Amino acid sequence: MVNQSEAHQKAILVGVQTGSDAPWEVEESLAELAELTRTAGGQVVESITQTRSVPDSACFIGKGKAATVASLVDEFEADIVVFDCELSPAQQRNLEKMVDCKVVDRTQLILDIFAQRAETREGKIQVELAQLDYLLPRLTGRGVTMSRLGGGIGTRHGGGEQKLEVDRRRIKDRIAKLRRGLDSIRRHRDVQRKRRVSRAVANVAIVGYTNAGKSSLLNAIADAHAFVEDKLFATLDPRSRRAKLPNEQVVVFTDTVGFIRKLPHSLVAAFRATLEEVTHADVVLLVVDSSHQYFEDHMRVAKQVLGELGAADKPVITAFNKIDLLPHPDVAAHFVERAPGSVAVSALTGENIENLLGLVASTLSSRREIVELEIPQGRGEVAALVQQKGRVLDTRYEDGNIVITAELEKPLAAKLRDFVKERP
Repeated sequence: MVNQSEAHQKAILVGVQTGSDAPWEVEESLAELAELTRTAGGQVVESITQTRSVPDSACFIGKGKAATVASLVDEFEADIVVFDCELSPAQQRNLEKMVDCKVVDRTQLILDIFAQRAETREGKIQVELAQLDYLLPRLTGRGVTMSRLGGGIGTRHGGGEQKLEVDRRRIKDRIAKLRRGLDSIRRHRDVQRKRRVSRAVANVAIVGYTNAGKSSLLNAIADAHAFVEDKLFATLDPRSRRAKLPNEQVVVFTDTVGFIRKLPHSLVAAFRATLEEVTHADVVLLVVDSSHQYFEDHMRVAKQVLGELGAADKPVITAFNKIDLLPHPDVAAHFVERAPGSVAVSALTGENIENLLGLVASTLSSRREIVELEIPQGRGEVAALVQQKGRVLDTRYEDGNIVITAELEKPLAAKLRDFVKERP
């Protein structure tokens, strides 16, 4: 992993094409790895691939290819070698000996970026937990000190087996403490979620491949002023903002962490408290960078992660973003035609944002019903609640009662059943 204090380290990238991989998949994955390396602060000086039926158990690539990598390290005076896979602890140690250079894998690189990007207490806890879970099985023979965990690459060298056992115990204790902290955050989030449900406020979870424009879209929808940068994982911590739909319904849009190919399972597990927002959402808004060459593969990865989170059965609206970068408007129209429940938008220019909000409103309409309520004039707080949380269609006064016809969220309508006007 490349730290900010070690910015512009020269990096050599290594990918392996196995029998199940198409050449374009390896090429795209390496291009993504290069972008990850840049995001982490490194400079890619060379990339190399090898085709194998299965990875080598000792060093992932063959010894001959490892010798080639070692010569490239000397030629380019590289500081680090980054593998586009997850290496076992033994493979990582063997490779470092063979190439005489620091070796990190894709998971380690992503963890480092997350560590740089996390801003909230929750995000920092989740990142540290994922880092420690990754580090623990790699301690053998390395004697990593707790005081140097934040140093990333520098944590691979330390002071011996006795210190190693102390560190292993301290790391396990720290992991247990972090998990308790996340449990507390999860309980707090559950309370917030229950309040939102009791107030009949729908939630739309914004998901998608990293750098698809989720934060830009949140800004366009809700004027949220979320941080936006043309880098992978530019924003890590979730943001929730209220917005009003064309039918006057108020909903909460929540921006979540971006998905990526080969997303480490440790991160999915650590960020479950955040990603649970997706599983509890009323609608999932899948944002796709329609200008990307492999956007369909990005959609597949996003839907795969949604399945892993148990959210595959949620109603999904697809927003084909960045249409301002497409060569012709007909291209966007073709995408929408092929994908029911989708809309082509530009978060940058605001094009079709109202159409997107209209689609959200119509999708959420299945959660709403029209009711006629007969509310005693002495129960003004009930009438105020209906006016605040619903869409009032008609109001009149009969026999000392306020009769309101309104479109309400079904949970709120259920709470007000005692006020439903009886039909003659």
